[in-house]
Amino acid sequence: MPTNPASINVVLVDDHPLFRFGLRAALESAGDIAVIGEAAGVEEAVRLTLQAGPDVVLMDLELGEPGASGIEATRRLSAEAPEVAVLVLTMSKDDDHLLAAVRAGARGYLVKGAGREEVLHAVRTAAAGGAVFGAGVAARITQLVTGAGTARNPEVLPQLTSRERQVLDLVARGLANHRIAAELGLSEKTVRNHVSRIFDKLHVTCRAEAVVRARDAGLGTASDG
Repeated sequence: MPTNPASINVVLVDDHPLFRFGLRAALESAGDIAVIGEAAGVEEAVRLTLQAGPDVVLMDLELGEPGASGIEATRRLSAEAPEVAVLVLTMSKDDDHLLAAVRAGARGYLVKGAGREEVLHAVRTAAAGGAVFGAGVAARITQLVTGAGTARNPEVLPQLTSRERQVLDLVARGLANHRIAAELGLSEKTVRNHVSRIFDKLHVTCRAEAVVRARDAGLGTASDG
């Protein structure tokens, strides 16, 4: 794939085509940044990055694939293409996602909604070998790595995010998806997506197996009332 040697070459990884379109336009309007590829999933992202050799990968965390996430893609790219800077750009403000992204090798973490100049600065900094984090994120990282953060019970099923542990706790109490949605203020579709990811991460195939794993870990012990 041809690249522009005078530019910072970027690959975009996000499962929303309209978001990629807008982000591409914002990046390429800067003049010194070229988007050389786009991917919507983990396998496509890894394959494209290894093939194209960008300077920076802008990575979403929620890729809409069962069992696949930007964390896994970041981890694989850090191992297989350590010279490429992975910069997370996501909707998630979850402390577990933030810490997992850093541990996976991300060189930066921005929340979607960051201004154009902040994103451009982050891409340039990452391409130059630096690390960059959005407003408020750096302080949270310091708290998390020193043990003063708010991520709850990370020792309990650490492969799950804080939200996924909440959902699994309610599953283990016997709540159906529509009741979990009401309890957590989520849509039922979002709950179904969380349950699907939980099943994949725990390597279970049904709610009964998930309940056993949850209760072995100490979740789901409160009565439903």
